[in-house]
Amino acid sequence: MDRQQEYVLRAIEERDVRFIRLWFTDVLGVLKSVAIAPAELEGAFSEGIGFDGSSIEGLARVSESDLVAKPDPSTFQVLPWRGGKHGTARMFCDILTPDGEPAAADPRNVLKRALARAADAGFTFYTHPEIEFYLFKPQENETDPLVPIDNAGYFDHVARGQGHDFRRAAITLLESMGISVEFSHHEAGPGQNEIDLRYADALSTADNIMTFRSVVKEVSIEQGFVASFMPKPMAGQPGSGMHTHLSLFEGDTNVFHAPGSKYGLSTTARQFMAGLLVHSGEITAVANQFVNSYKRLWGGQEAPSYKTWGHNNRSALLRVPMYKPSKGQSARIEYRGMDSAANPYLALAVLLRAGLKGIEEGYELPEEAEDVVWELSDGERRALGIEPLPGSLEQAVETMEHSELVADTLGENVFNFFLANKRQEWTDYRAQVTPYELARVGLI
Repeated sequence: MDRQQEYVLRAIEERDVRFIRLWFTDVLGVLKSVAIAPAELEGAFSEGIGFDGSSIEGLARVSESDLVAKPDPSTFQVLPWRGGKHGTARMFCDILTPDGEPAAADPRNVLKRALARAADAGFTFYTHPEIEFYLFKPQENETDPLVPIDNAGYFDHVARGQGHDFRRAAITLLESMGISVEFSHHEAGPGQNEIDLRYADALSTADNIMTFRSVVKEVSIEQGFVASFMPKPMAGQPGSGMHTHLSLFEGDTNVFHAPGSKYGLSTTARQFMAGLLVHSGEITAVANQFVNSYKRLWGGQEAPSYKTWGHNNRSALLRVPMYKPSKGQSARIEYRGMDSAANPYLALAVLLRAGLKGIEEGYELPEEAEDVVWELSDGERRALGIEPLPGSLEQAVETMEHSELVADTLGENVFNFFLANKRQEWTDYRAQVTPYELARVGLI
């Protein structure tokens, strides 16, 4: 037994933890959980906990259903919202086959494989997500309209605002679990909030995002709200994105930084950005996995719809944030195409691999977009060589289907399941008759 496992066993005894929840996600990023007693934990560390993988979305076929969840002791945390006399803790799990090999369809393993490829090239991948979400008042019936908890806007300070109390409570829980928060504020939409997690390695970031969603849901229930990470819950209001800052390090050196260069960007950074732009259409379905995602991408309000980059250009897919010349270590790029409902393990994996492809192949970064892309005409965009992102889930899936990069990153099982699941979602969506259609053509 290693030292981390010994620490966990000791902490459980000292803190009188009676339940340990083992967490993992399915291919769509839905959190799964199984609880064990402390007496079972030593066995879980050594052998894992067996379960039926065919009952989890995309993890295994029926003929290969036996899987094992093995807890990662480095992710141990006591759940602060589970109060009372006896505590409850959680650990994320790696999913293994019965012979101890990593399960090909485990999203956490997909990201680990991508990170291993980066490590082979000498890189460590760091990320920092800005997570947006809405808070609504409870509905009496599912068909009732969504009512936000306030009518405030971007950075508004609302005296005795419920959003202030919510963010304070959520951040307190996150910090108590060792998840550092950098900023929090009211976003542009009524009832919309943003909480930014501090930089971390990509695997920790993905684990933190899953924990973040649980914390937000728990606090919303406690305070009598409904929290939603839906990409576009209300027509005419901003969608909820998860803008993510990215950087590569070699040891302690940020390889995206080059003193004296334009915007402080190194050749490596420019090649990484070019990789993201070249492959952006292919990875859009993973970063925006629902029908509703494309109502955010193509709904205006600063959502990126075109394959462009810029410095402080918030209409661009990739943005180069301002940095202080004395702080070269903070050089980074911001990918603005991901929404808050993405599976973070898969999304970060394809972002990393797209960027690495740009470095490996020496892609050239095109000229930056200085204009607000949405305000240009179609002809002007064509003249500038600006291409659109997929306009619907159907288009995104068709583009992804032909991507060798995404297929290699996700692996055959995840790739095929994801495509099949999303094709079915599009088929189901096309069969719906919406209120818009009834209002538009119902009397014709």
